[in-house]
Amino acid sequence: MTSFIDEVRITVRAGDGGNGCLSFRREKFIPRGGPDGGDGGRGGSVIFKVCDRCSTLSDFRYKKSIQAERGKNGSGQNKHGKAGEDVVIPVPVGTVVYVENEPLALCDLTQAGQEYLVCKGGRGGAGNARYKSSTNRAPRQTGDGEPGEILDLRLELKLLADVGLVGLPNAGKSSLIRVLSHATPKVADYPFTTLRPYLGIVEVGSYSQFVMADIPGLIKGASHGHGLGLRFLKHISRCKILLHCVDPVNPEKSVLESIEEIQGELREYGRECVEKRQIIVITKLDCMTESEGRDLLKSIESEMKEKNIFNQKDVAVVGISSQQKQGLDVLRRLVVDELGLSEGF
Repeated sequence: MTSFIDEVRITVRAGDGGNGCLSFRREKFIPRGGPDGGDGGRGGSVIFKVCDRCSTLSDFRYKKSIQAERGKNGSGQNKHGKAGEDVVIPVPVGTVVYVENEPLALCDLTQAGQEYLVCKGGRGGAGNARYKSSTNRAPRQTGDGEPGEILDLRLELKLLADVGLVGLPNAGKSSLIRVLSHATPKVADYPFTTLRPYLGIVEVGSYSQFVMADIPGLIKGASHGHGLGLRFLKHISRCKILLHCVDPVNPEKSVLESIEEIQGELREYGRECVEKRQIIVITKLDCMTESEGRDLLKSIESEMKEKNIFNQKDVAVVGISSQQKQGLDVLRRLVVDELGLSEGF
């Protein structure tokens, strides 16, 4: 299985331009043919292109330096040098390109087929034929090719998903995405079973679908680098809505404490994550009776309003059981309404 790599550092270098040629025409019966040195070719450029077949940045795992071809030198008889070939680097959808140690992104590649020229090849030097004039009939000067651009880059992959699953470890996120889509993340009864994000496509009727992302479990301090959270919080920033999964039978935390902890991490991380529309999903309802489940949902709704956890925003609360496929239709319909896909339901 391909390793999921979502951040790499590489050095890219465009090709230098070729040098111009110093040459004079030499042919029989033409004693003073004049300058005929050709120009050097331009250097190859480095281009990023979105490829829908790529899903991670694993191609850069061992390839840390990429260089385009140098332009060929010019030659006599006004022959210009051949341009260096461009290097087209395939990257997955959602790749963000940064110059190392710079906060602003060079480009954000979010559409299949999208291209961005990141390093431009150097211009070729002029041959001596370019310097011929009425006062300089036999120029002996030429131009050197310009050097190609060199950049140290940081590539980040931010998954493009409509819906992101967030919550503490073992909150039932992986089980939920498995039952709603064809994604197959590992499911087990120990923390941090999911070590990489998973994408699943959820079909809605015959003509609509949305993409769901299973994000590894967050813990307190994730926004400051604790656990696996900081590495994967960036994937949440692209999601349109968040499904906040909560385990109601967690012996260490109450439902409300779990919700407040994750909300605090989203607020600390920033990037407007806490402002996204959310749906609270109470998982594992099969572990309690039907009446206990109803009472729990009502108490959670009232406690959230009382503590104003979501700043007066109306946040839906739904209970599900992935194992018994209970409440999934209600949850799916809520997501569809939030995404504006109701017509295709």
